[in-house]
Amino acid sequence: MDKILDKIEELKDTDKFRRMCEDFVDNSVIDGSLYNKFNVKRGLRNADGSGVVAGITNVCCVHGYVISEGDKLPIEGELIYRGYNVRDLVKGVINEKRFGYEEVAYLLLLGVLPNREELAGFSKLIAEYRELPPYFAEDVIMRNPSPNIMNKMQQSVLTLYSYDSDPENNSPEIEMLQAISVISKLPAIMVASYQAVRRFYHKESMVMHQINKEESLAESILSTLRDDRAYTPEEARLLDLCLMLHAEHGGGNNSTFTCRTVSSSGTDAYSAYAAAIGSLKGPRHGGANIKVMEMLDYVKSGVKNWEDDDEVRAYLRSILRKEAADRSGLIYGMGHAVYTLSDPRAVILKANAMELAKGTDFEREFKLLDSIERLTPEVFKEERGDIKNICANVDMYSGLVYKMLKIPVEMYTALFACARMAGWCAHRMEEMINGKRIIRPAYKAIAENKDYVPLGER
Repeated sequence: MDKILDKIEELKDTDKFRRMCEDFVDNSVIDGSLYNKFNVKRGLRNADGSGVVAGITNVCCVHGYVISEGDKLPIEGELIYRGYNVRDLVKGVINEKRFGYEEVAYLLLLGVLPNREELAGFSKLIAEYRELPPYFAEDVIMRNPSPNIMNKMQQSVLTLYSYDSDPENNSPEIEMLQAISVISKLPAIMVASYQAVRRFYHKESMVMHQINKEESLAESILSTLRDDRAYTPEEARLLDLCLMLHAEHGGGNNSTFTCRTVSSSGTDAYSAYAAAIGSLKGPRHGGANIKVMEMLDYVKSGVKNWEDDDEVRAYLRSILRKEAADRSGLIYGMGHAVYTLSDPRAVILKANAMELAKGTDFEREFKLLDSIERLTPEVFKEERGDIKNICANVDMYSGLVYKMLKIPVEMYTALFACARMAGWCAHRMEEMINGKRIIRPAYKAIAENKDYVPLGER
């Protein structure tokens, strides 16, 4: 492998390789005006930014605007799981001071809210399936560690296929067992993958704890992650809230659509779930929370007085002008494909996290994020004449919540994947039952026909 890498490094500096790369780029670029000419829905988006309707689902509704007489009108965002508003689900769990992710997973998979006995049985099943197969961590994760936990999670989910006695069986019974198994095991895979990162890339000691089957999924993550296994009830409930809010977000988001697209081919569940993880990894999707935290560090160092709106506003203006932060011109955590006035996940997470942050060093950072959220729309309007509604999305606050919970940055997107697995499973089963046709959109071909030239005449 090292010899191959050395050869690639040697090749990179040659004129021949540079010409190859230039040809690759030149022949891949498409004139942007052609999308309008041929009325192609770039990114499967309509001209007003709304998504092209590609399917029907009973799993989730993401509601962020209404269409009235052809106009797109902004509204406060709503997220609805199987007909239940996520605000009500969260309120019920908080009022009863219990954990809610297992209940949400049950609701998404089965389509109904469980009673007390059903929830207890399902939670016990999740706990029983949490253990990884014998020597899985050693053979699959530790022998070939990855610096990116998402890639290792993707590989590990694919490898679970080899531990399944009937992996190609897509009957509802087997699909349900596979779904419960992957939902349960993914957090353990995540933590083991992080421990491998600690040892091989950070040169730190690796700490591996046994699973405590009496803990909720949120508690288990904190318990197995922390060296001393210690956590407070408030910390565990805040992580549980994050898992609830990230569990599902409709069929049109990139990773869920990927899961449904791959499932529509008739492939096995593990292949579909691994593909979804690969999609979520991207910084335009689940990896955005890491970009928010990187941006926050830039703002913290570039703004002397965090409480001075004028100073914060000036720095945001320099970000949009590509003069500051990562010079991408993007204010991460702001804007959403569906939500216009508000993202309910961001609203709920922000309110609950602020309560836990009061009186701690994190309170100032939360207030700085709040200033960024509050000032960004007017800066957009001033700089770009953009008068469309722009609101904070869940990534604006989730990264800082994870930081407050002492969760390493390498795990931010991985936690998103652990939560979203319940939604992916529900959508896969819905696709397998109702899809009946492979998802196959069309692309407009624009290459001109050419006469073949014999090799010796080129």
